[in-house]
Amino acid sequence: MNDKQTQPPIVYYDDESEAWLRDIFGNHMDEARSRVASLLEKATLDPETGCMITATKGRSKTCFKGRQTAAARFILCVHTQTVAGLDEVARHRCHNPLCINPDHLELGSQADNRQDDFDREAGGVSYELL
Repeated sequence: MNDKQTQPPIVYYDDESEAWLRDIFGNHMDEARSRVASLLEKATLDPETGCMITATKGRSKTCFKGRQTAAARFILCVHTQTVAGLDEVARHRCHNPLCINPDHLELGSQADNRQDDFDREAGGVSYELL
């Protein structure tokens, strides 16, 4: 390209999760907040850990606007109004996969999540200090 030609605009493509969350935030936020409140209301609070535990045998899921997703991820995204892609997961800082307390959750990659598990299994050793 020479100097007189303009660069094409940069176009960002949302994956299906990002597009779904953008639609929710733009058009269904009140309903999403209501669903989050309902999920949190049904959870049992563990007074020792602060974890909000679901009454499911495995990780809790929820269905919203035609899509089933992990409840912890849905709660985190709605609570923080964060658009998360398919490559992002809800990491449990409390290391309890049944917890849906938004204060215990943060977004990260699968690699971050595996590193969390590794660090926890290693007794929480801070490798920077070694």
